[in-house]
Amino acid sequence: MKNFLKRIIPNFLLNWYHFVWAFLGAIIYGFPSKKLKVIGVTGTNGKSTVVFLISRILEQAGYKVAALSSIQFKIKNKVWPNNLKMTMPGRLKIQKFLQQAVQSKCQYAVLEVTSEGIKQYRHKFIGFDSIIFTNLTPEHLESHGGFENYKKAKGKLFQALKNNGKIIVNLDDPSADYFMKFPAKKKIGYTINSEVKFKLNILGQFNISNALAAMFAAQAEGVSFNKIKLALENIKSIPGRMEFIIKEPFTIIVDYAHTPDALEKVYQVAKQIVSGRLIGVLGAAGGGRDKWKRPELGKIAAKYCDYIILTNEDPYDEDPSRILSEIKKGIKNKAPFEIILDRRKAIKKAISLANQGDLVIITGKGCEPWICVANNKKIPWDDREVVKEELC
Repeated sequence: MKNFLKRIIPNFLLNWYHFVWAFLGAIIYGFPSKKLKVIGVTGTNGKSTVVFLISRILEQAGYKVAALSSIQFKIKNKVWPNNLKMTMPGRLKIQKFLQQAVQSKCQYAVLEVTSEGIKQYRHKFIGFDSIIFTNLTPEHLESHGGFENYKKAKGKLFQALKNNGKIIVNLDDPSADYFMKFPAKKKIGYTINSEVKFKLNILGQFNISNALAAMFAAQAEGVSFNKIKLALENIKSIPGRMEFIIKEPFTIIVDYAHTPDALEKVYQVAKQIVSGRLIGVLGAAGGGRDKWKRPELGKIAAKYCDYIILTNEDPYDEDPSRILSEIKKGIKNKAPFEIILDRRKAIKKAISLANQGDLVIITGKGCEPWICVANNKKIPWDDREVVKEELC
């Protein structure tokens, strides 16, 4: 019914609907963002990681912090998983979260902000003190009507910046100039070539970029480099992001990567650390989402993996077998592969194939708590827990 209504209701009416609910949410909960310093993180990849890192740094500096991401919700010491299967909560929920942060005497709220959330005005009536742009690669193209519209949707967040606000932009991204043009009291650019020395325990050049984003955002808030360095060096892992489940006799990593760019970067890191074979377990989301990327995911898996297992991810109302057949088109017999629709059986098979020195990398879901199937049903799930169960 929900999808049917979306098809028949004109866009301008839907936009008004979302806008009114955003306004009502802010009124009901007393415009809580006015009593907080709000940092928004947007981009295609790395958002959750940057939110996690900034939160840790601010806490190391002695601040009380609330944080919201696709991984989890956090208000001071209270942490609970994001079970909504959406990164940004609805307009009432996000305003309620901010009100709870105020009531808990938090000084900062760090929010992951998505293009879909922006499109539905979930960011409206939230005053942002700082906005961070991580990167931009093709995603949600059907929803936004092309890459340029997707970029412009991200840009609308920058229009919610307070008059004395700051923007922090990844200069290594081709879209950096676009985001740097938005008005701000202070503009900060960062690059992977920055001369900064600290030890990072999370793998990947992309995580160095994420750490730099967090570092410059914290420095803009007056946090000293020593406190930033200490916080970053104390972080051993991030839930569902290049998360090691076991390291001996073979390695198993779970990662959220679900876009071609993210998947390739994850595989590149995996290739650097594996001494044996790389065994990839992957799928793609259904629900009509970014169908163009399915063969691309297969192509990238074939480029890096020694063995591929295609499996179910979040089919929603699509035929899971059809989704996997579209991924298969990108493999083109370049690498040995098989299709195992049942995700648990696919993980079990990958583990059974692994020998000493091999690396099994399971992508697409990270620490997500559900598999979303037809008729809006959700099956409880966690790749990390399934791996541990199958290892027993």
